[in-house]
Amino acid sequence: MTVREIAARGWYKSSYSAQANECVETRQPLLGGMAVRDSKDPGGPALVFDAEAWSSFLAGLKGGEFPSG
Repeated sequence: MTVREIAARGWYKSSYSAQANECVETRQPLLGGMAVRDSKDPGGPALVFDAEAWSSFLAGLKGGEFPSG
């Protein structure tokens, strides 16, 4: 996926996030899936997940596979 494809749509931060920028932001590229970056470093790298990997990650979150805190 190219930077141009990632830049096609805006970055979003959770409405639960404080203004301290201590969170991640997401952006949905044109070809699906999800791009994720650190809100403290908006010019830095982004991880890009295809649609299947992102769906699996979300299912794991909902299923309690990852420790909280």
